[in-house]
Amino acid sequence: KGFSSTFTGERRPKGDRIFEALGATDELSSAIGLAGEFSSEKGHTFVDQLHKVQCMLQDVGSNLATPLSSAREAHRKRTSFSERPVLELEQWIDSYSEQLPPLRAFILPSGGRSSAALHFSRAVCRRAERCVVPLVQAGEADPNVAKYLNRLSDYLFVLARYAAMKEGKEEKIYIKPEP
Repeated sequence: KGFSSTFTGERRPKGDRIFEALGATDELSSAIGLAGEFSSEKGHTFVDQLHKVQCMLQDVGSNLATPLSSAREAHRKRTSFSERPVLELEQWIDSYSEQLPPLRAFILPSGGRSSAALHFSRAVCRRAERCVVPLVQAGEADPNVAKYLNRLSDYLFVLARYAAMKEGKEEKIYIKPEP
């Protein structure tokens, strides 16, 4: 009948912001899974990190599916989302950034299949973040979930550049057309 249940048992329309955010997060995990498969074929060592991110996205989904307005303490305890994964992403970003040449131009999604799939994942991540922020602002989701998605998009961008560099693929840069 067009309704679904949250983890708290609350019935909401399928078009509710919570289910939109859950769907975007699921799409993100799928996009990262594809990027991970391409990256695995190339022997990238960061594939385990991508798998860990997918597991964290399950935790993101659990938090989103537990609106704070209807959650009991037992729900909140089971689906809380800490800042620890955010800090881990920041460490990964720093580690890969140190190995990359400075960014001097806008990069178009490119750099081989691994890199392009990571860029695509980053774009999906940005959409998921845009779906989650209103839930955080409304007090329905943990602010660390939005922080995680924000840092995750940066991680995916840096990782896309790193994959292109490791594979010896050229990153295409934006060139402004002549008027």
